[in-house]
Formats: sequence, structure tokens, C-alpha cells
Amino acid sequence: MPTALAPHPAAVRPPHADFDLTPITPNIGAEVTAIDLDDTLDDDAVAALRQALVRHKVLVFRDQNISPDAHVSLARRFGELEVHPVFPHHPDHPELVILGGTAASKASENIFHSDVSWRQNPSMASLLRCVECPPTGGDTIWVNMAAAYENLPESLKPQLDSLEAVHDLMPAFGSRMTPEQREANRDMFPPVVHPVVRTHPESGEKILYVNEAFTTHLANYAAGWEPRVGADFKVAEMDLLCYLLRQATIPEYQMRLRWEPDTIVIWDNRSTQHYAVQDYFPAVRRMMRATVIGDRPY
Repeated sequence: MPTALAPHPAAVRPPHADFDLTPITPNIGAEVTAIDLDDTLDDDAVAALRQALVRHKVLVFRDQNISPDAHVSLARRFGELEVHPVFPHHPDHPELVILGGTAASKASENIFHSDVSWRQNPSMASLLRCVECPPTGGDTIWVNMAAAYENLPESLKPQLDSLEAVHDLMPAFGSRMTPEQREANRDMFPPVVHPVVRTHPESGEKILYVNEAFTTHLANYAAGWEPRVGADFKVAEMDLLCYLLRQATIPEYQMRLRWEPDTIVIWDNRSTQHYAVQDYFPAVRRMMRATVIGDRPY
């Protein structure tokens, strides 16, 4: 079973912080209270939030009616922001993407994924605000992928530590583009190779870093052993990759959030995956997201 965080039966104020934390599950997520994100946070508050983010991986803030300007300004306190090449943007803030379907078409984020793992430098974190919620449904699930790695069979870990995987923009986003856009984005964002097990640059945790939205195959699976016949290594490679992808679906590694208007969630994209449940169509859920650029996985 996953290694649990120390239990907290009630909200606790971390040392040197001006907010309270209540864990959502033993393994992932905390609700943050006694804080107003529309105020200007000082450097100590941002540092304390970042420390809490690394530990709990997902931070939930309720009743945060902030403007798009304040949303972008808050996100910039955590680092430089990316501009997504596919999602629609806020008219005044290209760094702020608009997520959600319409009454005529479903959204399509209902797949376990780590944001923009197809970039050489995937995102460090995202800040997502709920603008409009459906009457019921539309939850989001986050997964602790450090716990997913930790609880893999010990006999498998030495093989994984040397493996690399290919991540590609096109499987998830290519169908949204014209042929000309596909050609342009393929030139800008060719497939990239990342380690199957990455190291968190702040906590030192080992993290299982493959996801079903963007990971297409293992780059060097056959390098460590000699297959019997040419077809043998490919079938075994895909069996292993599918096994690793299934780890994100294990409930013990997950938290599930019910959205309310003006809920903001910050998650550590290096150590988590997430899944936006699409059970509310034709109702509408509208979200705004700012994403902080990270560093290259190692």
C-alpha cells in the first residue's frame, strides 16, 4: 500500500505560513484555507505554498473570485508561463487557456495525462480556476505518481531506471488541427524522449513518468535484452508500457475533487497525472488555466 503522509484530523498551520492546510487523502491533496489569492502574497507566502505543493502535490482553494489579471499574476509568482499552441486563449492573456466543451460538443480531457509532457521542458505546475460548473458531475481526479512508482514491484525498478519513453503532441491534438497546422506544429514540437522514471528536482522523489495521452512507446526497450524473434520485443514493450500506464488508475493513489465556482487548484505537474471526468454533457463546464514552465526531466 502507498506510504501515507502523517494524518491530520483538522486544519494545521504549517510553520512560517499564514494559511491552514487540511489533507484531502493520506497520499495526495490538501485544502488551503485562511488565504485570499486576490491579495498580493509576499515572498514568504509563495515559498510556503510551493513547499506545501511539493509535499501534497495538489492544493485546493475555495471561494477565490479572482480576475484573469490576478490569475496570471499569481501564476507568475511560481515561474515563467507557457503559451499553449492548441487550446484557445483568453483574449487579453495568451498565457491563460480556456478549457471545456460546449452544449454542442464534449470536452476531451478525460484521459490520464501529465500536461505537455510532449515538450522538452514540460510544465512545473498549473493553476486552474473553475468559472462555470455543471449542476452535477465534472469532477477532476489527480494521481500521485511518486506513490505509483514507489509501490511497483522491486524486481521491476532496476529495468525501469534505465528506460526512456517517447512523448508526442500529435496523438491527442493532431485531430484538432488542419493539415497545415499539423505540419507547422510537427516542426515546432517534434517527439521528445524523457526518462520513464524521473527525479523530482525539489523533493528528490522518483516518479513514474509515462501517460496514456502523450507517451507513444519506449525508446530503448530492446537495448537491455535480446529478443527471440524480431516481433517479440515489440509485444513485450507494449505489455510493459500498458502495465505502467494502468498504475494511474489505481484509486489508492488518487484524489477526486468536486468543483464549485471560484475554486482554484494548483497541482505539481511533475509528480501527478490528472483526468477530467466528462459525465455532464450537454451541460457546460468552463475553466481557465495558467501553466508554469518547468525543467527537462532527468
